[in-house]
Amino acid sequence: MLSSMYSGVSGLLSHQTKMDVIGNNIANVNTTAFKSSSVSFEEVFSQLIKSAQPPSEEGNGGTNPQQIGLGVTIGNINTNMASGSIQRTDNPNDLAIDGEGFFMVSDGISQYYTRAGNFNIDRDGSFVSSSGARVLGWNQNAQGVIDSSTPVEVLNFANLKMEAKATDKITFTGNINSQTAEYNSTTEENAILYNITVYDSLGDNHTITFKFMKTANDNEYDYSIIEDDDNMTVSAGATGGTITFDAMGKISTTTVPVTPAITIEFTSGADDLVIEADNIIFDAKNFTQYANSTDISGVQNGFTSGELENLSIDRDGKVIGQFTNGLQQHVATLAISSFINPNGLEKIGANMFSATWNSGDPSVGTANTGERGSIAIGSLEMSNVDLAKEFTEMIVAQRGFQANSRIITVSDELLQELVNLKR
Repeated sequence: MLSSMYSGVSGLLSHQTKMDVIGNNIANVNTTAFKSSSVSFEEVFSQLIKSAQPPSEEGNGGTNPQQIGLGVTIGNINTNMASGSIQRTDNPNDLAIDGEGFFMVSDGISQYYTRAGNFNIDRDGSFVSSSGARVLGWNQNAQGVIDSSTPVEVLNFANLKMEAKATDKITFTGNINSQTAEYNSTTEENAILYNITVYDSLGDNHTITFKFMKTANDNEYDYSIIEDDDNMTVSAGATGGTITFDAMGKISTTTVPVTPAITIEFTSGADDLVIEADNIIFDAKNFTQYANSTDISGVQNGFTSGELENLSIDRDGKVIGQFTNGLQQHVATLAISSFINPNGLEKIGANMFSATWNSGDPSVGTANTGERGSIAIGSLEMSNVDLAKEFTEMIVAQRGFQANSRIITVSDELLQELVNLKR
């Protein structure tokens, strides 16, 4: 009777634990990226009353062992790592992982892992979780390169600037009218002028003029560069070249200057602007000589400096900065980790997990690579709690608790009857 009473007690305790887990699941039904848990039971121990016996030589058959169980205990509390549904929030700092993987965060001492991507930028420019843990990834290095093969670091966007870039390449497209008259060097008539803005090493803009001149030869044009700015001087001897078109209006040859580069000197203190002759490019497909009107377009690769104005993140976890000079730049990348056994992770609160001996070491990489999922922008992962299942489990746990309490009650009554035998 005592063993049955103690079995009932173990049943009460085990079902109470099951109710605790169910209650926690239901409490977190709306917690961002919460992972529900489930309980499984196992018997504690079975007392052997009589051992199994083999068939005897006298003709008796074998007998099975006789055992009395001594209660129940918690076999496992398993975390369900299935993804929750993704809910759109339209907050650009809200991120969800569509697939496997975890964001990596740090409290300054240890690394943790989370599926909850409700991030913000703090006053120091760090990308942080709702609990203040700093998000990890890769920033630009001193060379402006993002190397995801290096150790992860805290993502920080403070004082991000885009340095000015001096022009060193110009590409032309467009059309020169095939009916253009021959250039008259005496009167400067029939010259085609095209102005283009270039940038020096300090980010200051300057205008240079390309002058196209029809020669006496069919389909042939000379071009030269002249300064159109009092603050600059184009070096002599490297000021132009020749373009020849075929009968179909396509470029057949271009002759670059003998001097290998065009050098432009500035009075502003900026470095000389050097454009190698090979970097003055006339697009062989898109620079033509047709009977259409002349319409020349040039694109150069320089720009002025810029301050960070806005940030956005793409599905690969790349952080793109929008700068005040109107340009965008890849400034950082989020780190995503995956595990061989994610069920082995340990919950530590604040929607975070820590690695354990049985989870294995994290495989760190970028989103949308390997088994790691892509990033859903402006969205959050919801809890994966199934309320219908939890309420059903609650009923089962309640009945189990009730039945075990009856075992204790009946055992007590039997003991009471045993005591009353003395009367």
